[in-house]
Amino acid sequence: MATQQYQLQLSGMSCAGCAKTIERALQGVDGVSSVNVNFATEIAAVEANNVAAAKLVEAVKGAGYDASVIDHEQSEPDDSRERAQQVQFYKFIAAAILSAPLLYTMLGHFSWTDSIYVPNWLMNPWVQMALATPVQFIIGWQFYKGSYTALRGGAANMDVLVALGTSAAYFYSVFLAAFASDHVIHEGLYFETSAVLITLIVLGKWFEARAKGRSSAAIKQLLNLQPKQALRERNDGETEQVAVAELKVGDVIHIKPGQQVPADSEVMSGDSAVDESMLTGESVPVDKKQGDSLTGGTINKNGFMKAKVKKLGKDSALAQIIKVVEQAQTSKAPIQRLADQVSAIFVPVVLGIAVITFFVWAFWYQPGDYGSALEATVAVLVIACPCALGLATPTSIMAGSGRAAQMGVLFKQSETLEITHTVTTVVLDKTGTITEGKPKLTDIEFNTAERQLNEGQLKAAVKALEQQSEHPLAQAVVAGISDDAKAIAIENFKAHEGRGVSATLNTDNKAYLMHIGTTRLMQENDIDCNAWLERKEALEQEGKTVMLIGFEKQLVGLVAVADTVREYSKDAITNLKQRGLKVVMITGDNQRTAEAIAKQVGIEHIFAEVLPENKAEHITKLRDQGEIVAMVGDGINDAPALATAHVGIAMGTGTDVALETADIALMRADLRSLVDALYVSNKTVRNIRQNLFWAFAYNTLGIPVAAAGLLAPWLAGGAMALSSVSVVLNALRLQRLPTKRRS
Repeated sequence: MATQQYQLQLSGMSCAGCAKTIERALQGVDGVSSVNVNFATEIAAVEANNVAAAKLVEAVKGAGYDASVIDHEQSEPDDSRERAQQVQFYKFIAAAILSAPLLYTMLGHFSWTDSIYVPNWLMNPWVQMALATPVQFIIGWQFYKGSYTALRGGAANMDVLVALGTSAAYFYSVFLAAFASDHVIHEGLYFETSAVLITLIVLGKWFEARAKGRSSAAIKQLLNLQPKQALRERNDGETEQVAVAELKVGDVIHIKPGQQVPADSEVMSGDSAVDESMLTGESVPVDKKQGDSLTGGTINKNGFMKAKVKKLGKDSALAQIIKVVEQAQTSKAPIQRLADQVSAIFVPVVLGIAVITFFVWAFWYQPGDYGSALEATVAVLVIACPCALGLATPTSIMAGSGRAAQMGVLFKQSETLEITHTVTTVVLDKTGTITEGKPKLTDIEFNTAERQLNEGQLKAAVKALEQQSEHPLAQAVVAGISDDAKAIAIENFKAHEGRGVSATLNTDNKAYLMHIGTTRLMQENDIDCNAWLERKEALEQEGKTVMLIGFEKQLVGLVAVADTVREYSKDAITNLKQRGLKVVMITGDNQRTAEAIAKQVGIEHIFAEVLPENKAEHITKLRDQGEIVAMVGDGINDAPALATAHVGIAMGTGTDVALETADIALMRADLRSLVDALYVSNKTVRNIRQNLFWAFAYNTLGIPVAAAGLLAPWLAGGAMALSSVSVVLNALRLQRLPTKRRS
C-alpha cells in the first residue's frame, strides 16, 4: 500500500506542549507512520497507510483541538487564522476595557501616588470582583479549556501555568473579600493581577498570531498566484470564459497581454515575453514562442498566445512548489529537537519551582505573608511560559524557506536548510550546470586567399549543407548563422558517419562540391589540411569541436561549436571560492574539454571522463575524506550522485521542482541561486540560534528574578508576551533578506 501524505490545519494550540499532545494523538492512529506538528504554522504533516483523513481529524478533535484537511486545489486560501487573529483582538479589547479600572486602582497601593485620586468605589472588593470575573472566566476561558485538554492528555502546557497563576490570584482575592472586615477597602486584593495578566497574555497572543501570519506570507503569495479564470477555445473556434477548475488537459486556451497564464501549458502559436518572477525570482521576462512551456500563475506581458493545457491541479508546477515549501516548513530541523526535549519537561519543572517558591516565602523568608508568597508564585508561573522556546525554530524555518522560495530556491526539508550552510565542498556537473547544456556556434572562419565564392556565399553554403543534417552540432551551426545570406540550392547530400557531410552546391549557374567535417573526411577527398591544423588545435584546446570546410579541392575555412559557459557561472564559482569552499567539476567529457571549461570559470579540481553511474563513487570518496558535500546537477543523469551527497541540488527551469533525489531545487538555471541557497541557510541557522539563546536566557534569568519577588506578576505577564513576539519578529527579519546575494 502506497504511503499517503496529509496536511492538517490545526487550531486551539497555545504552546509547543500542545503540539506534542497532538503528535501523540495522531501517532496513536493505526497506520500512521510519521507525524510532525509545527506550532508556528499550526500544520500537522502526517504520513499514513490506508488511513482516512477523517480519522486523523477525529483523533485531533479527541485530543481537544480542531483540525481540517488542507486542500491546495481550493480556489481561495483558508482564512481561519485571520479569523483567529480577529477573535484574539476582540478579546483583548474587552479585557482591556474591564481591566483598565483595576489597573488604575493599583496606583492606590503606592506611596508615590498619594496625590492621584482613586475613587473609593473602585477600591470596593465586590466592584473589583465584578470587573475581574468576566476577564477570568469568559475571556480567560481559553486557558482553562487548554489546561483541561492538556492534563487529560497527560501533559502540562502554557495554559496550565496561566490558569494556575491567574486562578491563584483571583480566588485568593475572593477569599480576602469574603472575610474583609469593612467590605470597602482592602489593600491585599489581587483582582487586578489576574485581570491584567490575562489581558496582557491575550494581547501577546494577538501579536503572536499576527506575526505568525506574516511568517507564512510566502505560501499565501503563492496561493494567490493561482488564476481564477481562463479563456477557453470552443470547437467552433469561439472563446468562452470559464473557471480554471473547469479546464481539462488538452483544452486550448487564449492568453492576452497582461493576463495570467491560467494553467501549465504549451504554446501553440504566438510569441510573447512572460514574467516568471514570482516563481523563479528572476525579474527579466522570458521570451516564449511556439513549443515553449508556460507555467500557470505567470504573467503574459506583451503578446497574444494560444496554448494547450498540459497539467492541472496538484500536478501543476505551482502546486508542486507550494507542496515543497510547506513540506520544508512542516518538517523539523535537527536543532529543534533540543527545544522539544526541554519543552516536554519544562512545565512540570516550573510547577515544582512555583510550589517551592510559595513555601519558601510563606514559611521561611516571610512567614505568614501569604500575599507576597502568592505574588512571587504567580510571577514564576507566568514568566516561565515556554512559548518563545516553542516558536524559536519553526518561525525561522518558515520565514527562511519562504524567502528562499521567493528567490527561486526550494528547500524540500528543514533539515536541508540547516545543514546547507555547513557544506565544505561543492561538486558541479559540467553539462547543463556550468554550461548551457547545448552546443552553440562559437567560430566560423575562412581564409583570405582568392576563392570562387565570397564569405557571405560560403556562410550561406555552410548553412544550406548543415540544414540537411539532424546532428546536434549541425543544428548549432545552422542556428548560429544569420538568415541574411542568399539561399543556395544543394544536391546529392550525403552524411558520412562519424566524419561529416558533403553535397553539391548550385550557384551562379555553376556546381561545386563541398565537404564539412573531420580531418579524415578532408584527407579522403584529397584536401590538404596543413594550413589550418594549428588553428584547429588551438580551438580544440579551448574545448571546442572543430569542423573543417572543404570547397572543391581546397580547404577554405572551419567552424567551431561548443557547449558554452552560462553567463554567471564564473561569478558564482568565484563567490563560492571566496566563501572558502572547495569547488570541483565532474563530467563525462574528455580531459582536454574539461580542462578548457574549468579554466574559463576558475575551477582547479576536475573529475573528467566519469560515467553517470560512477559519479556517486567520487562523492563517496569526498565524504570519506571528511568533506560536507553538495552535489549540483540536472537531477536526472546525476541522480545517484545527488542522493549520495550530503546535499543534493538540482538545477531547473522553474517547472521541474519535484525531483525526488534532490534536497534543493534551483528554479533558475543559474549557479548564483546556489550562492543564494548557502546565504539563506547561513542566515536562517544564525537566526534560529539567536532565538534559542534569547528564549533560554529569558527563562533562565526570569524564573529566579520572579522567585526572588523582584518582578510583579503583571510585569511578568507583559514580559512573557513580549518574549514570544520578539522571537517571531526576529525570525521575520529573514523575509527582508536581499535577493541575488553575491558576497
